[in-house]
Amino acid sequence: MFKEQPNTVSSNIPKTKSYVLQPTSSDIVSEPEAIPFTNVMERGVKPIPLVTATAAAGFGSGDFSITKEDVKEYYVIPKFRFSHVDFMIEVSGLSMYPQFNSGDVVACTILHDRKFLQWNKCHVIATREQGILVKRLMPSEQDGCLTAVSNNKDYPPFDIPMDEITGIALVIGAVSLE
Repeated sequence: MFKEQPNTVSSNIPKTKSYVLQPTSSDIVSEPEAIPFTNVMERGVKPIPLVTATAAAGFGSGDFSITKEDVKEYYVIPKFRFSHVDFMIEVSGLSMYPQFNSGDVVACTILHDRKFLQWNKCHVIATREQGILVKRLMPSEQDGCLTAVSNNKDYPPFDIPMDEITGIALVIGAVSLE
């Protein structure tokens, strides 16, 4: 709707009308409200657990389960709603920079069969010696190994023996802060 405004120009110039757009109540978009966690559960949306590195180290075992003590927080992330996300974990270190910074959170889908590895995609790898690693996986020239590749060129690729790996999860997304 337009509202007529008086012209404030001197009287020797012909008067013209000017208009100012006045928003109506239907033009104002309301801010989306946060959904209380209890309502999220009622709507059937599965919250995703952010787990400790200790909990994630066990995701390769057949009886893997996340206990209440293993969970730092639960999150509902709309973009992950239709993706199969088993857990989220924080990235530590700079080996995957610039894709991931230390403190970023990656969402993971546990791979139960190594036939489903996606070469050159980021994976979370649970190992006996080195703990949890976030790396790109590539085939190795050595039998019985996978090559772990960092995004940061300061970290050279290395081979991980398959019998050293206790679990692999595909990274399907991340939450990052600048």
